[in-house]
Amino acid sequence: MTELVGRTLANYSILEVIGQGGMATVYRARDQREPRDVAIKVLSPYVAADPKFRGRFDREINLLRRLSHPNIVPILAFGQADGFHYIVMPYLASGTLHERLRAGALLPLEGGRIVAQIASALAFAHEQGVIHRDIKPSNILMDAEGNALLTDFGFAHVPWESA
Repeated sequence: MTELVGRTLANYSILEVIGQGGMATVYRARDQREPRDVAIKVLSPYVAADPKFRGRFDREINLLRRLSHPNIVPILAFGQADGFHYIVMPYLASGTLHERLRAGALLPLEGGRIVAQIASALAFAHEQGVIHRDIKPSNILMDAEGNALLTDFGFAHVPWESA
């Protein structure tokens, strides 16, 4: 979905693709209201036409709004513009744990800190009744200080929805 690069969606100037999954594409964008870059996750229009996938995207928004934790990527904004549904999050230039691991092995202390941070995020989510179900290095973002932040709750399970 590179057709959005160079366009403006709501208040965000789309700069480049930084990630792609089965349901959505994540872009680096410039927030026109504040001088900052953000990550904007845009649901594919083809997927958005399916109520099941659109519901999953909306559910992810609702979950992220409830899960305020230092090691869970926060949601800055969300909405719909020009037929596209989107979620805005902080842009973390350091990339994912997957990218970090491709650069070389972690030192034991660094690996232990990352595991502890993700365990803390998961424990918090579990206390809220949310089970992530898609833990992998590409769903863990790294900030400039080397802290790990859990992202992508698109496949999360919440027991109260199963009843």
